[in-house]
Amino acid sequence: MAEFRYQGLNVSGRHVQGTLNASSMKEAKHRVEEIAASRHFRVIALQKRVTFVYKVRKGTEKPVRGEQKAFSKEDVEAALGRMGVQVLRVQRKLLDFKMKPPFNDVVLFIRLSADLLREKLPYEEVLQMMMGDIQSASLKEAIREIQQELKEGKDGEEVFGKQEGVLGKFAAHMLGVASKSGNMVEIYETTAKFLERNQQFKKDLKSALVMPAITMVALLAAVGFYVAYIFPKTASLFTKYDFELPPMTSATLQLSAFLQHNVLYFVVVFMVLGGIIFQFVRSRKGRLFVDRWMIRIPVVGSLLHKTSIEIFSRVFYALYSGSGENMEPIRIGAEACQNKYMEARIKNVAMPMMLKDGRGLVEALEATGVFTDTAISRYRSGVETGTIRKTALQLAEYYERDTSYRMKSVVEFINVNISLIIMLIMIGLTIVSSETATIKPSY
Repeated sequence: MAEFRYQGLNVSGRHVQGTLNASSMKEAKHRVEEIAASRHFRVIALQKRVTFVYKVRKGTEKPVRGEQKAFSKEDVEAALGRMGVQVLRVQRKLLDFKMKPPFNDVVLFIRLSADLLREKLPYEEVLQMMMGDIQSASLKEAIREIQQELKEGKDGEEVFGKQEGVLGKFAAHMLGVASKSGNMVEIYETTAKFLERNQQFKKDLKSALVMPAITMVALLAAVGFYVAYIFPKTASLFTKYDFELPPMTSATLQLSAFLQHNVLYFVVVFMVLGGIIFQFVRSRKGRLFVDRWMIRIPVVGSLLHKTSIEIFSRVFYALYSGSGENMEPIRIGAEACQNKYMEARIKNVAMPMMLKDGRGLVEALEATGVFTDTAISRYRSGVETGTIRKTALQLAEYYERDTSYRMKSVVEFINVNISLIIMLIMIGLTIVSSETATIKPSY
């Protein structure tokens, strides 16, 4: 997230200034308008913190070039002037954007930080060591900014929240929470574990779904080309002499003619439907609808469902500290579980039941209807024995192993069915093509 500085005048003519974080200029303007309305001042400027390139000289030495983040060119010139150097040039950097670091570098940073914190090293020294070992320039710059802002006494969640574009939304939020908690090591380890599991699950899911989907699309395209173009060319030799055609050959030719005469309509309908579906899926209601039914589809849905419960349980384990502080772990776990429908049910059903009605954790989670019987049973056992935190970790570990084993079976099941479909289609094409050998003229 980017940092913005706003300036304004209040009703008495005094200057007002402050900073905020936002993902875009539009969001920053909206938030500043809300602040101005509540504090009764008029906004006169809104500036984004960007990178400036400067060139300075100290005495008779050779000019030095460098970069500095600031809200304006004047701020950079003033800061350099206070250092006692001659400012030769200051201009805004043209290509001021951060390349997202490799996923493995982010996980390595979090994993090593957890190991060093376990050795009782101060967090400032941990960040200093990470800057020396990390290869990614964008991640190194992010760590440098984190170290500097924490040293200035800024709020940890705000500091890490600004690095969402580099660390990722979930990792940035978790590390921000860890900076103010008493169990930094566990939160860092849980975050690294979550990132690794999430990446591995996506990789396994792609191998299970993406390649079979590409195979089916290519197969359907090949069949369409055969039916619409190749087969009619062959069969036209017989229709030219008005031979009586066998039933499958005749039906295939009729289908081919239908496709050729209506191909434009099919393309238009496909594009319109594709656009409608794309817009629907991007909307909030569409995402809720898709995620609701994704966890209910056969075979793959069960894996997605259990993985979401695993993530929720793992985050709950990392953040839970006592029976009186359930809400924050539940909220963050819901946001992390990667299913908008489950998130909505937890936030709109479970949390209000606990806050307004005073219901227990297990009763509230059961009322959402998105947790498996196994999960509810384990959480109930944890509440009864006073080991809810340990139980959440055990449930997460159990579902991790369960989904890992089942994923292999799913991949094999899908591959077998794809092979079966290909075999049936090829048999059908062979039969239709072979039927032309039975055509003979009627004397």
